[in-house]
Amino acid sequence: MTLGDKKLEVCHVQNIWKAQTRIRSMIKPTPFIESPALAEAAGIETFLKIETVHEVRAFKVRGAANKLLSLTEEERKQGVVTFSTGNHGLAVAHVAKKLGIRTVVCISNRVPKAKVDAIRREGAEIKVIGESQDEAERYAYELEEQGMTVVKPFDDWHVIAGQGTIGLEMLQEVPDIDAVLVPLSGGGLFAGVAVALKSVNPFIKVIGVSMEGSPVMYESIQSGKPVMLKEQDTLADSLLGGIGLNNQYTFELVKNYGDDFILVTEEEIADAMGFMMEHHRMIVEGAAAVGVAALLHGKLTDAYGKVGTIITGSNVDLSVISPIIQNYLKQKRS
Repeated sequence: MTLGDKKLEVCHVQNIWKAQTRIRSMIKPTPFIESPALAEAAGIETFLKIETVHEVRAFKVRGAANKLLSLTEEERKQGVVTFSTGNHGLAVAHVAKKLGIRTVVCISNRVPKAKVDAIRREGAEIKVIGESQDEAERYAYELEEQGMTVVKPFDDWHVIAGQGTIGLEMLQEVPDIDAVLVPLSGGGLFAGVAVALKSVNPFIKVIGVSMEGSPVMYESIQSGKPVMLKEQDTLADSLLGGIGLNNQYTFELVKNYGDDFILVTEEEIADAMGFMMEHHRMIVEGAAAVGVAALLHGKLTDAYGKVGTIITGSNVDLSVISPIIQNYLKQKRS
């Protein structure tokens, strides 16, 4: 690996252990359960890391908690601003409310209503800007000039370390895991989990999974540099958004730690969402179902004994999930 000094600092597993200690009072470990139904369908012993049990129903609360708990007293007084496709903004608003920190969440018009309503319930100020996360990001940095601290959704080493605590928990529950499928967008989750896993066992394969429409990190890895893509409608809306042309950490970490990258179709994502409802009685977001979709549809290129994936969130509109479940059941009957 040829990571720079900053990346080496971020990818030191000690930072993830520190994060686990820092967030312990606010974040409880989540279940890492076996899925016999998915194992039967995929032909692989499979485990699901259930991140939907957090108060905000998404893994993003880990990175948000680690970042906000690391702020100085002066930074807390000035308030924080963030940009998000939904779950990160919700997580920052939730943690900030507990800590008494003023929060502004910048989002685009693409963020689903269920997530907007959830952010509003946490008491954050919401600014709706443009048609993409990139546009929301630009506005957030305007507020930084007024003294507020920007809490990035992924390209921040406190956020990366917070998400990496998922990897530590996975190893504690299933130490002989062979591979982990990680939903891949900006790369904060992927980078943190990969560092945690590979610091203990470098032979564990870490595989990124994205949707076919606007997979910015995937296309950036293929191009060898960060790229920009126009956002497209997708069930995996939480995986939308750019990685930043001046990406500091996650691009190189994903490039260096990623063993493989998989794309799944909208139909495969919907099938996985239906599968999770049928077999686990879980309503999950499209982004949370991409790993399941890859397993259900035979996307792995190698054989593994034990595979895990992360069910990242359940903040999905009922208007979206209802027809998906109905169509899934129709297909099962036909």
